[in-house]
Amino acid sequence: MSDEQVIASAQGGVILVVEDDRNMRELMVNVLADIHPAVEVVAVENAHLAMDYVENNPVSVVVTDLRMPGGGGMDVLGFVKTRSASTQVVLVTGYATVESAVDALKNGAFDYLRKPFETVELRCTVERALQHYLLSTENQRLRQQQRVLAEKGDLIGESPAVNKVRKLIDAAAAYDCSVLITGESGCGKELVARQIHLQSARNERPFIAINCAAIPENLIESELFGYKKGAFTGAERNKIGLFEAANGGTLFLDEINNASLALQAKLLRVLQDGSFYPMGDTTLCSVDVRIIAATNKSMASLIEKSEFREDLYYRLMVMEVPVPALRERRDDIPLLTYYFLNKYSTRLNKPVKSMDTEVLGALLRYDWPGNVRELENVVQRMIILTEGDKIREEVLPQHIADKHVTPNNSLDYLPPQSLEEIEAYFIRKTLRETQGDRSLAAEILGIDKSTLWRKIKRYSLDV
Repeated sequence: MSDEQVIASAQGGVILVVEDDRNMRELMVNVLADIHPAVEVVAVENAHLAMDYVENNPVSVVVTDLRMPGGGGMDVLGFVKTRSASTQVVLVTGYATVESAVDALKNGAFDYLRKPFETVELRCTVERALQHYLLSTENQRLRQQQRVLAEKGDLIGESPAVNKVRKLIDAAAAYDCSVLITGESGCGKELVARQIHLQSARNERPFIAINCAAIPENLIESELFGYKKGAFTGAERNKIGLFEAANGGTLFLDEINNASLALQAKLLRVLQDGSFYPMGDTTLCSVDVRIIAATNKSMASLIEKSEFREDLYYRLMVMEVPVPALRERRDDIPLLTYYFLNKYSTRLNKPVKSMDTEVLGALLRYDWPGNVRELENVVQRMIILTEGDKIREEVLPQHIADKHVTPNNSLDYLPPQSLEEIEAYFIRKTLRETQGDRSLAAEILGIDKSTLWRKIKRYSLDV
């Protein structure tokens, strides 16, 4: 086996062999060659080449000779640990002493082998080191994912529009007042309502959501306020309403614009003094409930047409949180796309981890009339139709693949149109959003760290 055959880039993990003796180097490569189907063995002849490779590529395990001309295994060990604490280092030498073994282990080496060693001993040691690396990086990945979601809540995105929503959520959560959330269907109004509740002092009490458009008008009053046995035909027992169920917590009234005028009058009473009469009951019921409402219609227009009470509108809109449509925050589409990609590839048990640049470009240019909900459904559909680990153009819905940006859309939201420029745009943006964390950026983009590093150099990205 030639050195050219040995030194090859790996798509999965890499075991790096550092050995100045050619025969020993090739022996070690042959022993370790099939150790793991997703891992490739790379060999170099000195510490300088090893450090250069580690600097520019992700490495799972380093197996290095202790004594080599121009730099030794301890130099490699120290360099590796400054670049990646999770990379495991196995030191090999024909000059083993107790002192050198202790020094190696103290400085972070996984294990220490003495020449001549049995090939089985080498293989078993490296297998254990690789397993330790895989467990370590998986834990790190889960911690990163948990950290990102904890920092962002469930509101994914870093565009100015989303950051403005976050500030309004913080303000609304700090004060126990009514909130009106406005925005198109599918843009995440319930998500915003839940986040306000979770950040508020009521977060340990119930959050109950009801869609005012989904329940028939003759039933919604009984759902909200409950009823006494015998209040109407079929009322065979007492039933508490959602206001009582949410006592101490938050009640989210989605699509409040669909509430009848009669229901609006009862809602106004609850907002004024926290009391109401269950259907068929003469005893006043008092509750402590925070009301968050949402609408996908222009309330001013409904008030003008006498379809919504003006006094209820002002009671609800102590604080307004407008949620932007997805086309108004196109910069968030890549992060949202990969968030849904990770979510549904796991849920559907499919190994889909990335997508072609052409697919991302098409998603970015589409207008998304169904907003985030539509994007979520499209990503889920593409995962189902994908064979392999990457989403290709052929699984794009035709109406998205054929869609061109309309003239009235702001070009400020669009990246340059060549494939290379689109790719550079996504990489630069993702690195900025992850604050330069290349490991996390590579995970979001669906590529390995070495590929990301090469593309950063190729596009001369200044992040």
